[in-house]
Formats: sequence, C-alpha cells, structure tokens
Amino acid sequence: MTPLLILMLVQAALGAADNLIHHELEAALPQRPGARVELKLHAAREGVYGALFLGLAWLEWRGLFAFALAALVAIEIVITLKDFLVEDRTRRPPLERVLHTLLAIGFGAVLALLAPVLLAWGREPTSLAPTSHGLISWAMTLVGFGVAAWALRNTLAVFVLGRAEMAISTATAEGTVLITGATGFIGRRLTAAVLAQQRRVILLTRDRMAARAQFGPAPMIVESLDELPDELRLDAVVNLAGASVAGGLWTAGRRRVLMRSRVETTRRLVALAARLHEPPRVLVNASAVGFYGDRGGELLDETDGPGAGFMADLCAGWEAAATRAEALGVRVVRLRLGLVFDWSGGLLPMLALPARFGFAARIGRGEQWAPWVHRDDVVRLVLAAIDDPAWRGPINAVAPDLVTQGQLTRRLAAHFRRPQWLAVPAAPMRLALGEFSDLFLASQRVIPSEALDLGFVFGRPTLEAAFAKGDGPLRLTAPPKRGLPETAVPAPSPTVSSRPQARASELESRDLLPLTPVE
Repeated sequence: MTPLLILMLVQAALGAADNLIHHELEAALPQRPGARVELKLHAAREGVYGALFLGLAWLEWRGLFAFALAALVAIEIVITLKDFLVEDRTRRPPLERVLHTLLAIGFGAVLALLAPVLLAWGREPTSLAPTSHGLISWAMTLVGFGVAAWALRNTLAVFVLGRAEMAISTATAEGTVLITGATGFIGRRLTAAVLAQQRRVILLTRDRMAARAQFGPAPMIVESLDELPDELRLDAVVNLAGASVAGGLWTAGRRRVLMRSRVETTRRLVALAARLHEPPRVLVNASAVGFYGDRGGELLDETDGPGAGFMADLCAGWEAAATRAEALGVRVVRLRLGLVFDWSGGLLPMLALPARFGFAARIGRGEQWAPWVHRDDVVRLVLAAIDDPAWRGPINAVAPDLVTQGQLTRRLAAHFRRPQWLAVPAAPMRLALGEFSDLFLASQRVIPSEALDLGFVFGRPTLEAAFAKGDGPLRLTAPPKRGLPETAVPAPSPTVSSRPQARASELESRDLLPLTPVE
C-alpha cells in the first residue's frame, strides 16, 4: 500500500499545481462567465478525490466496499475525460496539456497499483477495517480535507456564476450588444458610445486583462464565445474583428491569416447565433470598399457586384460568412468601410506626418478614387444599423465628399498650409509590393446611396470637417431631418433613384460632391 499512497500524494501535488497555475492564475475560472460546466466537473472530481484520500488513509475497504471504491474510481475517470473535452473546447495552453499528460500517466500507475489491492479486499468479508500507515496516513488526511475544501469552494463558485449568468440571460433584448474587435481603432470608440447609451456590452477579445484596463469594469469580457451561456439574450452583434490588411505583404501565408481572421470569426458568431435559445436581432458586420476591386472611374453603389483581386475576394468571403445568419432570422447589415479618419489613430496621423513638413505625396497620377469616412460617422452608422430595422444588406460606409488620392493629398497639405509637390511613381510600387500595392493604387468611386436613402446624416461630410479638431463628444443620435445645419447632408427624397449615376447627379446638384477631380 505504501507505494500506492505515495504515488497518490505525488498526483495530488501535480493536481494542486494544475489548479493554481492554470485554473486560478491563467483562466481565473471562478470569475469567468461560462465556466460553470468546467467548475462543476472540477468540484465533482475533487469530491471523489477527497473521499478516496480520506478513505484510504485509515481504512481497508473489504468485500462489497471494495466494489464501491472501484465504482468511485470509475466515476473519476468519466469526469476527467469529460473535463478534458470541455477544456479542449475552451482553451489549449501547451503547459497545461503537458501537465495533464503527466497526470494521466501517473493515474495509470495508480490504477496499476490499486487494482490488485481491490481484488484482494474484494475476496474478504464485507467490512471497513481500521488501519494506519503512520505519517503517510496523516499526509493523506491533510490532502483529503484540502481537496474536499476545494470542492466546496468550486461548488460555491458555480452558484455565484449561475446568478451572474442569470442576470445576463434575463437582460432586456434591447440592451445587450456583443462587440468583436473592441480594442481596435473603431471598436474603442464604438464601445465607449454603446456604454454611454447605458446598454449592456459584451466584448470578445484575445486579451482580457488589456480590455479590462482599457474599458474598466463596465463591460463583460470574454476570450471565447464558448463562455457565453445558451440562455443569453443578445440584441445585436457587431463584428469588427480581423487582422490588419496593411500588416505586411500579401504572401500566401498572410492571405490565409487575413481570410481566416475574418471568415472564421464570423462563422463562429453565426454558430453562436444558432446555439442561443433566441438569436440576436441584428448582426452588423464590417467589410470594406475593397469589395468592388479596382474599378477606375466607374460610379459604384450597393447594387454593384464584387470586383476582382484579393481584396475583393477577402471582402466577398467575409460578407458571405455573415449572410449565413439570415437563415436564422437575423437581420444582417454589411458596412463597406472606406478609409477611416480620426486624429486619435488609424491612417490620418500617418498621412499627416509628411504633410506637416511639406512632403505629402501623390501616388502615381493620383487619379484613383479614395473613398473615406470619419470614425465618428462609422460609429453612428453602426448605431443606426443596430436600432433601425430598415437597415439591412450592404451599406457603403463612406462620406459623400468623393475625392481622388491626389485631391486628398492636396487638401491635407492645404490643411497644414504646406505645398504638395511630391509624387511617387506607380510602376516601381507595383513591382516592389505586388498586389499589396492595390491598397494605394486601386480605385473605387463609391457613393453612400443606401445610407442616404435611409435618412442618415453625416456629421463629417467633407474632408475639411474630418480634418477639424475639438468638435466635442460624439453625438449618438442623428440630428433632425428638418432645419439641418449648412454642413450637414440632407436626407434624400424617397423618390430619388438609388442607382449610382442618378444619386451622384443629385448630390452634385447640391454641391455635395464633385463628379470630376477638382484642384
């Protein structure tokens, strides 16, 4: 018996290390929403271990009691196998897998030593015979009480998390928004705006601690959608997640990363919608005007199909994954974003740095169209898409002030009262960067037909308004459609055609956009 008990004590030490390092410090299971199933399994397993350690410390389980002890061991095996399945679905830290392998090997050795003991006890008359193994029995007792106490602690955590999940699941459907990509350039502003509306916010992030440091205690933060209970009632899902397309040359490996970071995340969100007892009302899914490919001077609105090239394929695949939610009764809005401007981050400060010193550069001939939108208007577009059931399908999230790359460069230089004289030839850029150069050279002459038809009013409709600073906090609701300030874009008449040329002509007649490049 002594080798068996010593091996069990070694197993207990390894199990304690696993609990402390992985369950407490890394995963923080007792405070983690959605961890109730795993905690239930841990509590049950620890209860079994407590009984085994205390029982074997001072007793010999003879006759039928030996079979009861064998049944207890079998229960532990089933619990552990199920726990492995749950952990593989929710997290996969390499060190934890190594430790689990060692525990599995050790448990096999325990079974090999315990089996002949149980067989010998099973042949004897049924009784619980007192015994003692000296200091080992006392060590077994100490471990047994410790494991039993931990089982009670995890059971308490199950009840506490149950109350928290009940609070989430019974929240009003109008008040709960799940946001992915919340720590990104757009996501930060959107999350702050949604919190300001007193809505319940759930953030999906890869770094719980960083998100908590950024947003404080208000939002619920999860690292996996598996943490969300099936009873959760979501009003809306906003999907902004995706690796940066400007993060490196589009090698075959990089293309796979870009596609997977968008499509797989979106598929998991659709799977969540299918799993929930009640699917969310709306999925607002980010996309980009790269959907249209390189289309030169062709006027484009939401009725136009996808173009050619990697960016077009990427956006089309992203949108296709999102539209699968429609089969579940979810209203899907696909925001095709242009260049997103704001002085707090993103592209604008990078463009402004050379412009401040008179080195703003035209790329190629500068005739490629560069649709853009201010970040605050993106946030307001998302909020409108969440709240208004008329919003569905593709929406061009671009300002009505259409500009070419050359115009954009000159107007940014003029903002700093600097000349614009520098030009970067297109051919060497294409030769050096390959298809990655499409980020700078592809042309999409996109107009926001659907947003205007839906009555959206841009807060920053011109580049000069986008370049302005210090305009105060974001207005979370659109201004009234009557008596608009002169800088606002009026809501179009419902009789106006949404086809690109008709809409462009209408906007031009109101001096809201140029049909040809202007100096």
